[in-house]
Amino acid sequence: MCGIVGYIGDGSAKEIIISGLKSLEYRGYDSAGIALHRGGKLLLRKESGVIANLEKRITKKDFDGNLGIGHTRWATHGAPIRENAHPHMSCDGRIAIVHNGIIENYMELKAWLVKNHDVEFKSETDSEVIAQLICVYYKDDLVAAVRKAVARMRGAYAVGVISADDPDHIVAVRKDAPLIAGIGEGCNYLASDIPALLRYTRDIYLIENDETVIISKDDIKIFDGDMTRVKREKMHVTWDAAAAVKGGYEHFMKKEIYEQPEAVNKTLEGRINAKGEVKLDGIKLTKKELDAINRIYIVACGTAYHAGMQGKEVIEGFARIPTEVDLASEFRYRKPIVDSNTLFICISQSGETSDTIEAMREAKRKGARILSICNVVGSSVTRESDDVLYTWAGPEIAVASTKAYTTQLVCLFLLALYMGRARGTLLPKEYKRIVDELKKLPAKLTEALGTDEHVAKLAKKFSVREQIFYIGRGSDVGTSYEASLKLKEISYINSFAIAAGELKHGTIALINRGTLFIVFATQDYLYEKMLSNIEEIKARHAYVIAVAKKGNTRVGKISDDTIMIPECADEVASILAVVPMQLFAYHIAKLRKRDIDKPRNLAKSVTVE
Repeated sequence: MCGIVGYIGDGSAKEIIISGLKSLEYRGYDSAGIALHRGGKLLLRKESGVIANLEKRITKKDFDGNLGIGHTRWATHGAPIRENAHPHMSCDGRIAIVHNGIIENYMELKAWLVKNHDVEFKSETDSEVIAQLICVYYKDDLVAAVRKAVARMRGAYAVGVISADDPDHIVAVRKDAPLIAGIGEGCNYLASDIPALLRYTRDIYLIENDETVIISKDDIKIFDGDMTRVKREKMHVTWDAAAAVKGGYEHFMKKEIYEQPEAVNKTLEGRINAKGEVKLDGIKLTKKELDAINRIYIVACGTAYHAGMQGKEVIEGFARIPTEVDLASEFRYRKPIVDSNTLFICISQSGETSDTIEAMREAKRKGARILSICNVVGSSVTRESDDVLYTWAGPEIAVASTKAYTTQLVCLFLLALYMGRARGTLLPKEYKRIVDELKKLPAKLTEALGTDEHVAKLAKKFSVREQIFYIGRGSDVGTSYEASLKLKEISYINSFAIAAGELKHGTIALINRGTLFIVFATQDYLYEKMLSNIEEIKARHAYVIAVAKKGNTRVGKISDDTIMIPECADEVASILAVVPMQLFAYHIAKLRKRDIDKPRNLAKSVTVE
């Protein structure tokens, strides 16, 4: 999740852009840069690490101007080093760009540029392709060059462009990535987020998909995909800076829950091609290598471990390889059976989780191949892995993980599909069915967020409880564990997650009149079993909230309340079912006046054993 800032007008572009970039630090970043127009040239400075590192490189008085663009980068393609930081410049130094998003066909474009135009690339990023492509098409008309380049690009992007030959304009385009234009007096602005501009203006234009923006000192012109001028009503921002950073949400956790459709969409982008085939960047496993694997370990901690519980099901189901899921803190102390035919999958949001790193190193010493699922490029876990599958969730600020979890699940599904197809253990019809379900997930996650109001009412009803049980079968067991953890983390309620079939083996003794059970019944093949569990609980006068798919009406007749998720295949139901549980935990914690984003005793990344 990168940040873009642009400025044109009377005043210090350097100062304004750096100020805007600092306002976007909450997004998380690993490098930053700025390009300015001065004296018919483009001046460029960029640096890895914090913005303070960049500022140290731009202290000279001659590094300034009235026009510029800046960027904070959250690495996806290429390590978080200076060379990969934005802005990127064309070979001749006449074009500079900043880019949020992903260019899916960048390898194809890169090969074409090298072969036909002898372009020498300086970075490992997909973004540099944009600058080089615009340069090839540039013939004294920056807008025309940008439009020609965009016509060849596939993916998601918000791009800001400046040219050494044009001291009067910034050109920007948008497709599936946020972009706004700020309205000033004798100046105008470009940004990816409202907080970047609040110090300077509260009047903005929201830029829509496939629109081109031409920003000058005195005007902002917006054009649609056919380059027809668009009249746009300006928006006046009334939020304060703190609220704007959170996108108008009261807490980062709520914001991140609502970002899940976008995060899942980004994680899927470029990994399912036009033919419906799964193509995984960063995964080099061949069919021969997969056939040699006789055991898989999925190792993680906390929320990532719960994703692993469900990963075991889909990998065994699709790829038919025996798979174990293990807690990283226990793995290396139990003398695991690991050799060169073992695939070790570690899952970590931060890539710096100490227990996970040590477990990974133990597996590596014993000859295992290491595959990591991670959200942070260049982290310890990714550097020490043989294969890496990134979750493109963007930075997660709240300690309690939400969008990182759902994107981890999506990555595990993609990996299982890839392995099943390569090994020939997944029939083409089943492969297509699951791929189609994954492609529908962003829209269905948006629909699942529609349960918010109903869930908030249920939370109000039960916020004073000190004991809640979550139960399910199949993949709903993992969802039960994750739902219970979310409630523990931020509300401090003592909740329990149990495989429903185990209820009668001891836990049933804890049921009193009014005991609250949240029962997951999202698996069609286990639906009758779960109805029996509900009857069993109700016979002891407990209170049942059932989570089920729309259309499964029988569950509503025997439960006290229901939360209905969209119709979907059993395999992906767990990704949808967790959303109302995240909201349930959030609303209860809010009612109990907890510090939701920073719960007591917890850290975002656990870097000690």
